[in-house]
Amino acid sequence: MSHPRYLLTGASSGIGQALASELAAAGFSLVLAARRKDSLEQLAATLRDHYPAQQFVPYTLDVCDYHACAQAISDAQAALGGLDGVIANAGIALSGRAGRGHFDKAQRTIETNLLGAIACLDAATAVFREQNHGHLVAVASVAGKLDLPATCAYSASKAGLVSYMRSLDAELSRTAIRTTTLLPGFIDTPLNQDAASRPFLIDVEHGAKLIARHILAKRRSAYVPSWPWALIGRLGPWLPTSLLAKLG
Repeated sequence: MSHPRYLLTGASSGIGQALASELAAAGFSLVLAARRKDSLEQLAATLRDHYPAQQFVPYTLDVCDYHACAQAISDAQAALGGLDGVIANAGIALSGRAGRGHFDKAQRTIETNLLGAIACLDAATAVFREQNHGHLVAVASVAGKLDLPATCAYSASKAGLVSYMRSLDAELSRTAIRTTTLLPGFIDTPLNQDAASRPFLIDVEHGAKLIARHILAKRRSAYVPSWPWALIGRLGPWLPTSLLAKLG
């Protein structure tokens, strides 16, 4: 039985690093992409020791280099002898509160979380159309549904990614290409440790297990964890601004 072959961005820390371990345990071969070469090489070596029958390839990538994203898809296909899926997981949260002189950070957040994700997903879609199969996974966030204060650029980037994936799913509905949009709530990683409030927080290992489960099932869309975020996310557009303001 062949191993599923996926490219995972943002693999050097946080959710990406924990998810790599979960997918490896499930039999995946992975190209592990991120900016931090040393962390990737250490992770790949650890996974090779535990799962010698599979391939784990470290790959240095900044998703804000959009041309490099297309090259990464091609290189991953070559390194693994084919490509079955791409997980656009790379993300940052630099922007902070609006009007505080942080536009450069807001720009970088949107470039990474939205445009970088789209660059990888678009390049993968071209490959998957040609081979007539593949799995496109985007790690978005409940922030893309809730419009929380003090996270304007981050929320906008994740809302854009959710919208992109809904459109992409509709566009590919008559093909054999599957899409999965994941909407994690607060998972304990460095990305959100400075947040004023982290309701319903879960640890990164538990979050990665749930995310891996949804990827294996090729769910079209899933909140992580489902309770209570599925309810909160659906109620988001109707929640009063006064209530959302208290979360900032």
